[in-house]
Amino acid sequence: MQIGIIEGATRVLGKSQGYLGLPLRDVVINCTVGGPDTPAMETAWLPTPAEIAAIVQGAPVILRVLGTQHPPVMIEVGKVPGHG
Repeated sequence: MQIGIIEGATRVLGKSQGYLGLPLRDVVINCTVGGPDTPAMETAWLPTPAEIAAIVQGAPVILRVLGTQHPPVMIEVGKVPGHG
């Protein structure tokens, strides 16, 4: 997957730590556990053509979290560019 630049990005994480830098958008969501106004961060990832082909064939999308504790996460498909 390639790092995407999410629309409305508010900051970039990791670049000062030697990573490529991950543009993210700070948002507030209504979470069933955290309640209304739960802060969250959103990033965009763009699969390569080979990854898209693998997904179509049933390959899973793997989320890797560095460290030993796993924060709550959500994964979804974003909007098609140019379609609102």
